[in-house]
Amino acid sequence: MKISILGLGYVGAVSAGCLAKEGHTVVGVDPNQTKVRLINEGKSPIIEKDIDTIIADQVANGNLKATTNIAEAIHQTEVSLICVGTPSQLNGSLDLHYVRRVCEEIAEALRNKSSYHVVVVRSTMLPGSVASTVIPTLEQYSGKKAGQDFGVCINPEFLREGTAVYDYFNPPKTVIGEVDTRAGDMLVEIYKDLNAPLIRTDIQTAELVKYTDNVWHALKVAFANEIGVIAKSLNIDGHKVMNIFCQDTKLNISPYYMKPGFAFGGSCLPKDVRALTYKARTLDLNLPVLNAINPSNECQIERGLKMITEKSRNKIGIFGFSFKAGTDDLRESPIVEVIERLIGKGYDLKIYDRNVNLASIMGANKDYILNRIPHISKLMCQTTEEVLAHAEVIVIGNGDPEFKSLLGKLAEGQEIVDLVRITDQVSQKGKYDGICW
Repeated sequence: MKISILGLGYVGAVSAGCLAKEGHTVVGVDPNQTKVRLINEGKSPIIEKDIDTIIADQVANGNLKATTNIAEAIHQTEVSLICVGTPSQLNGSLDLHYVRRVCEEIAEALRNKSSYHVVVVRSTMLPGSVASTVIPTLEQYSGKKAGQDFGVCINPEFLREGTAVYDYFNPPKTVIGEVDTRAGDMLVEIYKDLNAPLIRTDIQTAELVKYTDNVWHALKVAFANEIGVIAKSLNIDGHKVMNIFCQDTKLNISPYYMKPGFAFGGSCLPKDVRALTYKARTLDLNLPVLNAINPSNECQIERGLKMITEKSRNKIGIFGFSFKAGTDDLRESPIVEVIERLIGKGYDLKIYDRNVNLASIMGANKDYILNRIPHISKLMCQTTEEVLAHAEVIVIGNGDPEFKSLLGKLAEGQEIVDLVRITDQVSQKGKYDGICW
């Protein structure tokens, strides 16, 4: 395929060389004449393992060249990858000046191009940037319509400095956010030989994926550093601790726990976070990431409570109030906290959880219900039908599969507040409200 790369910085130079190595005809574009000259001389404008050899080989065999003329490159190619910088401004906001300018120049070239062309954003941009900046600019300066006269995609890169060439050919995933299927199909063709999961999605999801990846990586570094700080203070080898931690790929390094939803609870997580952060304070350690965990959890409880109270209905039905499905453990259950606050505000509640039955539970759990939350035990019902008949707002408090059928049983005017995503549907005003979806 014939591809133009707009911006010959780190991402652009690596993408240009690697695409040419795969057999594509690539034209690199940059206003910096030194970068253009270096490429045309078969030299890399960046320092990165293996890219110098790749560029030299691909310029020599005619697969790669560079120019300062965007219009020339657009008219010679079918697909353009935008790889310009998106630096931070002083207040932390994103500077899209370079993206906007290159889109103006692309669009001016598209105005006089009759064949279909795909514009692909590789630059890292916040959700909404394609819709608010890229597409309006392209349409305004070209006089054409995105998704009809030309294609638009976002294709975030996952390249690490120092291993970028390896990462290009061995990506963790290939993500394509597309405005139209035709444009997405052309990108799929470009990446067809890469051995990686291929995900085609909407534009805004693809925009957020890149930020989610990078913020998660930053959080992992900060988390490991804070564990290391505690370990050293206790004369423990932090690397040994984290090496053991990372060997658990069922819970620790895995998708487990990585689904947006309600707050955590139970007999372990809240108390263990408290205990470790308390220990850090006794050692005079400042650990802002670990110290933020329980306050963040409290914010999610507040968010769930606000969702319920904003419905302006008095009769509330709670389905599931143990801290997770399949257990009768109510200790530090976040939904119990919500129930208690609703009671305190004067709401009329009925609650149901088939795993929390006074006739069958025993020991610590029964003692907790009878002695710590007896006012809640009086609101417990034996059937879902009893709660449904009472409620104006139905709250799903844990992921018991029994609750999936509730959506088909709603009466006119009843609304669901879902804290656990019991269904794959997204929020619909007046009918269904998911806490994070």
